[in-house]
Amino acid sequence: MSAYAEGIFILLLINAIAAMGVSLLTGFTGIFTLGHAAYLALGSYTTAILTLDYGIAWLPAVLAGGIVAMVVGYLIGLPTLKLMGDYYAIASIGLAESIRLILENWQSLTNGARGLAGIDTFTTLPVALSFFIVMAIVAFCLINGRFGRSLKACRDDHVAAALLGFDVAKIRVASLSISALYCGLAGGLYAGFISFIQPMMFDMLKSTEMTAVVVFGGLGSMSGCILGTTVITMVTELFRPISQYRMLIYGLVLVLVMVLRPEGMMGQHEIGGLLKRLFRRGGDRS
Repeated sequence: MSAYAEGIFILLLINAIAAMGVSLLTGFTGIFTLGHAAYLALGSYTTAILTLDYGIAWLPAVLAGGIVAMVVGYLIGLPTLKLMGDYYAIASIGLAESIRLILENWQSLTNGARGLAGIDTFTTLPVALSFFIVMAIVAFCLINGRFGRSLKACRDDHVAAALLGFDVAKIRVASLSISALYCGLAGGLYAGFISFIQPMMFDMLKSTEMTAVVVFGGLGSMSGCILGTTVITMVTELFRPISQYRMLIYGLVLVLVMVLRPEGMMGQHEIGGLLKRLFRRGGDRS
């Protein structure tokens, strides 16, 4: 594999980890967010500061970045997840911009708008692939277990879920915390891949892209968000030579999928369920 292809594959794996986190909150809990780039930024900056300023090894630094993002997500979720409908999405924009502005103006810690350079490039292909496999296994175990069923119940009808005994508020806060953990870990790996970060990398456009990928792949499908990330990342890189039209093509692909398949590429189906159906049909025909 060439260095360029390996870099694209690493970026794809990092994006997929972040997308799984967004999918957990938006697809399975039904809470639309436009501010998850903030947790990506927290993970990136925590990892970069710990490795650059304190000489901490990259693995504890990445895990610390995920934990910091998770704690901030929990603290943010306590007051904001009482908001219903689109109100949380609006609040998430303000919260994400607040975090970005703090990072941009905290000169002594984050070096401000100039960003942090010289980060060790520890995110190799084996590292990114290992993190992706572990996080994917955890994600599928979560959505297929008791916790996943409670998320879907709160998503489909939070009033009925509350009447059935689910603590909707706690479930939503837990979902946001785990979602932030995924994005924080992805942010730490991203810092170790690109070796330079600055606040403008984590603006509202980045949050919108992360949520758009989940919608593109299919709300309520973890396989769909991984597939959507793959398609969007490849489309973006394939058209890099004509970079002035790249975002136009990116938007066109999203619009076509939303028109031709409004539920997303996978809908609420997982790849395992679809494969079982195909094998059953093949067996019935034989």
